[in-house]
Amino acid sequence: MTKNKFWQGMLIGAIAGGAVSLFDKQTRQIMKEHVGRVSGKVSYVVRHPGEMVGKVKETAEKIMDTVEHAGEDISYIMDKVDELRDLTPKIKESFKNEDQADMVEEIFAEKEYN
Repeated sequence: MTKNKFWQGMLIGAIAGGAVSLFDKQTRQIMKEHVGRVSGKVSYVVRHPGEMVGKVKETAEKIMDTVEHAGEDISYIMDKVDELRDLTPKIKESFKNEDQADMVEEIFAEKEYN
C-alpha cells in the first residue's frame, strides 16, 4: 500500500512541478512549440502507419546486416589469429640456427638502407 502512495505522490509532484513551471511566459511558449511539433509528428504517423512500419523494417534489416557483417569480420580475424598461432612455433623453429637469424637481420638491414 505504501508503494502505491509513493508513486502516486511522485506523479502528483511531477504534475504540480510542471504546472508551476508554466507560470513563466517563456517556458509556456517553448512548451507550446514542442507540443505542436510532437502532435504534428504523431498525427502524421497515425495517418500513415504503413510508412512507419516500412521505416522500422528497413532499419531492422540494416541492423541485421551490420550484425551479420560484424560476425563475419570477427570470424575472419579469429581465423587469422589461429593461423598466426600455428605459424609462430614454425617460425621460431626455423630461426633456431643462428646463421639463419643473422641472414634475416642482414636482409632487413639492406632494406632499411634502400
